[in-house]
Amino acid sequence: MSTLPIEQSWLVMANLSSELHKKGIPIPKELNKDLGLVKSQIGFYKKDPSHPDMINEMAKADMSLNEIQGVLLSLAESYDKEFYEEWLDKLQRANRGEEIFKISDTQSRFIQNVPPGLSYAKITLRNPIAEDRVQEIAEYYGLIMEFDTDSTIALYGEKSNIQLALKEMAPFFAE
Repeated sequence: MSTLPIEQSWLVMANLSSELHKKGIPIPKELNKDLGLVKSQIGFYKKDPSHPDMINEMAKADMSLNEIQGVLLSLAESYDKEFYEEWLDKLQRANRGEEIFKISDTQSRFIQNVPPGLSYAKITLRNPIAEDRVQEIAEYYGLIMEFDTDSTIALYGEKSNIQLALKEMAPFFAE
């Protein structure tokens, strides 16, 4: 399946979020959750682009991504002008349809659309838990979190941060 410009824009924002986190810049709490939601909305759209509900999902994803872009680019600009200009250029090129980050065609059927440079973990819990409990841990470690179901969680981010977050989430696995 071909890459949509919004997917490339999402990848740019996911990677920018990761870079800002590496530089010690605090990312607003809800932003990584919103990035996960946008990724889900894009995935829903790609399953059936002709369905009216999917077109609405894409419009919502676009609006949410624009808000995320404003926040992340503002943080990048306050960090360093050249850093900001580099990421703004990547975003502008992505919005024009240019492929900034490659998406591998040979991905596992269990791990779909993992952003380049980011690692991925999928966790299945025995029982559903409150989203807030794991969301706080994910945000603390700068991870993007996506709930596939009430008991299945996907985490995206730096491998070392995923490992630390999983250690902290370990007590939830026994629940």
